[in-house]
Amino acid sequence: MPTPHATSGPINTGNRFLGIELNSGVAGRHMLTFYFACLCSIMLASFIPQSQPFILTEFLAIPESRHGLVSGMLNFWAEIVIILSVAIFGPLSDRFGRKPVTTLGFALMAVGTYLYPRAENLDYLLAYRLLYSVGIAAVTAMVVTIVADYASDKSRGKATGLLGVMNGVGAMIAVFVLLKLPALFQQQGLTAQEAGYKTYDLVAVIILLTSVVMLVGLKPHQKTDNGPHQSLLSSARNGLLAARDPGVALAYGASFLARGNLMIVGTFFTLWITNYGTSVLQLGRAEALAQAGTIVGVAQGCALLGAPLFGLMSDKMNRVHALMIALTVSAIGYSSTYFIHNPFSGGMLVCAIFIGLGEIGCIITSGVLIAQQTPARIRGAAIGFFTMCGAVGILAASVVGGYLYDLWRPSAPFVLFGGVAFIVLVWAMFVQGRVKPLSVTDNLDGGLETASV
Repeated sequence: MPTPHATSGPINTGNRFLGIELNSGVAGRHMLTFYFACLCSIMLASFIPQSQPFILTEFLAIPESRHGLVSGMLNFWAEIVIILSVAIFGPLSDRFGRKPVTTLGFALMAVGTYLYPRAENLDYLLAYRLLYSVGIAAVTAMVVTIVADYASDKSRGKATGLLGVMNGVGAMIAVFVLLKLPALFQQQGLTAQEAGYKTYDLVAVIILLTSVVMLVGLKPHQKTDNGPHQSLLSSARNGLLAARDPGVALAYGASFLARGNLMIVGTFFTLWITNYGTSVLQLGRAEALAQAGTIVGVAQGCALLGAPLFGLMSDKMNRVHALMIALTVSAIGYSSTYFIHNPFSGGMLVCAIFIGLGEIGCIITSGVLIAQQTPARIRGAAIGFFTMCGAVGILAASVVGGYLYDLWRPSAPFVLFGGVAFIVLVWAMFVQGRVKPLSVTDNLDGGLETASV
């Protein structure tokens, strides 16, 4: 049975964008800029981890036997930085606005991408990855926050579904265009390193231009009188206190899973297929990377097609139930990789379909749930904490997944998070009756800290 969702943000004024009801002060050009940010953020966030095997092999000459451990190490420290950064960027966006934080995020990503192939050793590579990760933290936190700011509550499922579509398009551009650039440039006569430099330089320019678009096109910040001025520490604490609401707490747990899923696809899917192609099928590194991009593209294509479905589902039914459906699909898809030994087989394509649907379903339904359960006054802080939980999920996937990849089998990171999906599903089943939309949760806003520290 459909569940009514009360608006917890600015009042809707009848303004619409592609059928999405917009909140007061939001224009179509702001939404267009936002969706461009969604496309570029996932495209660029996918590129660095998925192209990493090329850097490790062609630039740093690291043997394949260490790729899993090295990739896990890089992701570990990157996520530590993201965890620390989102705790700051969320409250900063509440105080100064989403536009400057988003613009800064893309600019930092551009610098990190330009420097990445110029790393002389793993220490430099790690430093450049950390710089890039600060930018990722800013952009990721803002994407979820902006969709909650711009769309009315009853249209947030549709708005988030379109966000998922743009993410899917961006991911497909990454795997079908960006990841194929090194092979394309090598076919034109460039060496592997020359092709790498040219590819990363081109991507850095794209990111920098995206930063300029954000500065021009996003909605300016409007200061509001929210009572006593809060310190950043007090604002950040509100994100933790919001978890007293069972719906917010569940959304935090789902974010842990959803972002871990995304990292596993972005890092270990490509690594598994690429290394199998070179070691078993005797393909060249660039050719294997291109083949891996094609298979990953199947997962991302399913994510693209499934995004509107999960978005509409989130508007038409109880949002916890929508999350439960996504969790079920995710548990099936990721766990099924246990039975895959040849990642170029037809069975892998079936798993890729479920993985893509589960990945996007968890991202969309958890994002809609957290937007429903948080008031606009502390939304940046709460969604910053939501993003931080996702970063912890990526951290767990990176460290544990990296070790299991090397010590057990390439499918181990996927099997691990298939189990996590099942755990969060059981959690959702237990709390579903206690999750109420914000309008009937009368103690959330009043119980948050307002004093400066």
